[in-house]
Amino acid sequence: MLFEFLTHLEMTSISTFEYWLGFSWLLVTISLVISRFFKIEFIVFLVNIVGFAVLALNMYSRPGEESRMALSSTMRELLFVHISLILCAYAALTVGAIFAGMYLFLHQQLKDKRWSKYVRRFPSLDTIERYSDRAIIIGVPLLAMSLSVAVTLLLIEGQTSLLLDWKVVSSFAALVMYIFYVVQRAMLDRPGTQLARLHVLAFFVLILNLLSNFISAFH
Repeated sequence: MLFEFLTHLEMTSISTFEYWLGFSWLLVTISLVISRFFKIEFIVFLVNIVGFAVLALNMYSRPGEESRMALSSTMRELLFVHISLILCAYAALTVGAIFAGMYLFLHQQLKDKRWSKYVRRFPSLDTIERYSDRAIIIGVPLLAMSLSVAVTLLLIEGQTSLLLDWKVVSSFAALVMYIFYVVQRAMLDRPGTQLARLHVLAFFVLILNLLSNFISAFH
């Protein structure tokens, strides 16, 4: 990661290899912070699994053969802000989705009265729900800010037609799903399992948004 930064200090171009390398680095950093301050064993393990999977796929994606996107001087600063915000949003929302999955798993285990040694090592449902909500509180504003910066960038460049690109539309669809979750969580008395399922569904929409890079006109 340091090598990539040092060799691209002027930010004249960016590739998906560097993009996902930053995402893996963020996940590992988050797992280290959790391990140091919160002592939640399984979340550290699962976050590292995701980070390693992304890194492994990225390393075998032949980064040297992919096309790179040239940046004009006008776009450079805004694009840097957009990418930084969206990476942090993805990392926070990924951790939140893992917590939501843990909540659903633990709830089902407790409902079926399966008291295995692994279940005993999980934190309580309330603790899992609290940390999941904190990840949402961090991730959703970052996602909203990154999209607002992206729209501003397109407007400055006079490329308003790109606002109808599938990647942009699906990004806002993911944001709407997360806002819907926040509204359900804050204003309506929903059971924890329903909220956790909604959380996982919102993350699934976010994953579809990530996969839409391949059909985007400019991502």
